[in-house]
Amino acid sequence: MFIATLRGIYKYAELPGEYAKFADFHAALKKKKKIKEDEEIAVLNIVGTNSYHILFLESYNSLDEIKEELKEAGAKINHTTLKILEGHL
Repeated sequence: MFIATLRGIYKYAELPGEYAKFADFHAALKKKKKIKEDEEIAVLNIVGTNSYHILFLESYNSLDEIKEELKEAGAKINHTTLKILEGHL
């Protein structure tokens, strides 16, 4: 199982270009019609890969939902990242 670590939390309008394609792709997968410019997005690095997992934070009601999504993707979120995300939900 891979470990997911937080790279940063950004507003969509401020999202660095290297992460924007991941956010747009993830939005398409979730059938999210439009990403709001001020929407908070957490970018998680999947350690040992060149991949990122994107979390549209307003889409979650609890950390358990995030943990379950990552589990389905074959990843586990580290403790420090959980504590930081907890303050943004």
